Amino acid sequence: MKKELLKVSVRQHAVFISDEDMKNKTQVMSETTSVLLANASKLGFTFSEPLLHALNGVSPAYKVQVLEYLKMIAGVNKNWTPLVKGWNVPTGESVMDHILTFWSTIFKAKNGANLPCGHIIPENTFPLERYNGCPFCGTPFTFGKIEMTGQGSKLKVLDLWTMKEVAAFYSDLLTSKTALDATQVDSLKVLMQELPLPQVEIGMKETVMLVIDQYMSTKKGSKAQQYFQTPADILRYLWFKKTGFMQIIEPKTIIKKETKNNTHLHKGLDAGAKAKLKAIAALKLKYSRSECLTVASWLNNLELDVEKSCEIMHTKRGMWVRFIRALRLAEYSKRKGFEKLAELLDVFYNQIYTVWQGDVNRYRLRLDAEHTFALLKQRPGLFARSLFANMLWFGAEETVAHFKEVAHKVPARLLLTLNMYSKNYFDPNADRSVKTLGGTTKRIGPNQLLSMYEEEQLEAMKVLIEELCIAVMKERFAAVANPNKTIHIDPMLFKMPVSIGDRSDSIQDLPVALMGTRFPIEGNTVRLYMQWGKDLPAQHMDMDLSCQIAYSDKVEICSFSNLTATGCKHSGDIRSIPEKKGTAEYIEINTSLLRFAKAKYVTFTCNAYSNGSITPNLVVGWMNSANPMTISERTGVAYDPSCVQHEVRIVQNTAKGLVFGVLDVEANEIVWLEMTFGGQLVQGLDCKGVQAMLKKLTSKLNIGSLLAIKAEAQGLIVVEDATEADEVYNTKWAMNAAAVTQLLVD
Repeated sequence: MKKELLKVSVRQHAVFISDEDMKNKTQVMSETTSVLLANASKLGFTFSEPLLHALNGVSPAYKVQVLEYLKMIAGVNKNWTPLVKGWNVPTGESVMDHILTFWSTIFKAKNGANLPCGHIIPENTFPLERYNGCPFCGTPFTFGKIEMTGQGSKLKVLDLWTMKEVAAFYSDLLTSKTALDATQVDSLKVLMQELPLPQVEIGMKETVMLVIDQYMSTKKGSKAQQYFQTPADILRYLWFKKTGFMQIIEPKTIIKKETKNNTHLHKGLDAGAKAKLKAIAALKLKYSRSECLTVASWLNNLELDVEKSCEIMHTKRGMWVRFIRALRLAEYSKRKGFEKLAELLDVFYNQIYTVWQGDVNRYRLRLDAEHTFALLKQRPGLFARSLFANMLWFGAEETVAHFKEVAHKVPARLLLTLNMYSKNYFDPNADRSVKTLGGTTKRIGPNQLLSMYEEEQLEAMKVLIEELCIAVMKERFAAVANPNKTIHIDPMLFKMPVSIGDRSDSIQDLPVALMGTRFPIEGNTVRLYMQWGKDLPAQHMDMDLSCQIAYSDKVEICSFSNLTATGCKHSGDIRSIPEKKGTAEYIEINTSLLRFAKAKYVTFTCNAYSNGSITPNLVVGWMNSANPMTISERTGVAYDPSCVQHEVRIVQNTAKGLVFGVLDVEANEIVWLEMTFGGQLVQGLDCKGVQAMLKKLTSKLNIGSLLAIKAEAQGLIVVEDATEADEVYNTKWAMNAAAVTQLLVD
């Protein structure tokens, strides 16, 4: 259990120490503790004073376990050898070198070097002494170890976690009022396996699916019934078990995505048709008798009215027809005790129900504001989601007046989302960034109705939304009794966005950061890295690390096709992975040269050039240090775990390309974001889409501003000294995004 809880704690900037070990106290620091501290600092970690004292009392075996886990997440046991030795100095290879090598291999030339991969490198072409593998096909042959550690100028401080902190974090995840990201989902799964489920009210539908799955895996399916409120909940769980997606992504979308991911630029390598057939076969539904009976019981025992159930099922009618057949629900509906199921199927198949959304659309098209708003008030959440469009359709004053009547019923996350994105939505010249259910981030243009309004009217709409949302949140905070008088808000919280929307699909094994967090650059060098293929058999698996440099009037690329660009150098293109070892690519970015060249942004990307999506467990990140970061002249290894500023591990299987950060050259900082895009090459990245995503993240409400609203509403005095405050909110507290969501008072 300790090892699993250790994984969860490190993600939250801490190390777990059991209550039993906490009883062992000693004043003199042991040699094993000193060695652990020294080795951890080489990896870029250090310990707070309370943690150091607690570690001094644990057994040497657990200290070894802590160190081994830190080594694992730091990647010291992975292969970090690039294709080129001393790749910061260009090799001078050219297109002609590739052409001559191709013909030499075809005609079996005798005046060249025969490589293990079968290619013959002619004389006076590639400087083979500079390569760790074949420069023609990108297959590595020689490998080196990490030579540099401890070059980092800033250590990650880990705090102490006991079972008390673990239990609090467990409860925060379950009660989170926003959807959990991939890291939080993975941590919650670990906690559910190791600890009993606490008696708390679960905050989100996606979180409910994980709890249900835990009950099902432990043969306690009967307890899952309490979490099913509508047929949509049942469908969500069934589809989650089938595909692994927390949201209901329709089969046609998954099939289309798989087909596109396996489409290749070279027709001879195109595997799109095969991937389509494979995806169709993988989505076929097949259930055992016991599983059919379980689902039939869930539907039969729903408390919701049959007609309302059918209306909810209507939005996914095609999927429900498939599930009804696969689960033999018609057969089970004939059994005694399943009368409600029989009625449900009868009403559903004969469509003896009305669809609420259809009525809304009908009245809306007739410009019947009275009936449209009367229907929207029945479902405040959907009213909130369509508020902006209705303001343009019916007029701002009338729409907002009706919305005010039900605003108190709208979840706080929706209210804050309206406040955050109104500035972008009502800008007729701004594109918006939207992440589809298929996983790809797309850029959409402004609403065409915006052109009908004057600039002053649109500005008035923004103000109207902001005033409404802040007023409602103040009312909610004021309604919460608070005996405290003073509050301390860390200034850094005004730079940290509230975690609403834009959830990350990748896992952060190192201490986590919220999407939109800005990392300052300490020196003049940023080093991107990508590692993939560990524990996999040798095969062609071409993942590409690239960056896009944006200027005011042009775009420049640094990738496998252009190893040297302004201020950027690439370590060489590896296209095949070695047996079980994995491999790596790097890009060195000189911020001084980019600033001199007047570059605006540098976008960090990784792509799957091979058929399929980005391989699971691929790791991308960047290094940054005020101290010089060296590159091995002997092997080209440039990885130093102590210099790593941020890193993510890919786990979702739908992305072909991923943006994992943007360097703001003028501000001299890196914005951590996650934006998926299609295409085998970085050239497929939409530059304006990245700008739209940045604008979306910039418009987000920060944690400090939300706390300021709370302080004003509850009459709290803001103090600068944390020791004098009744309530203290600092960066350590804010790292737990699930705990921050408790500010979203509903």
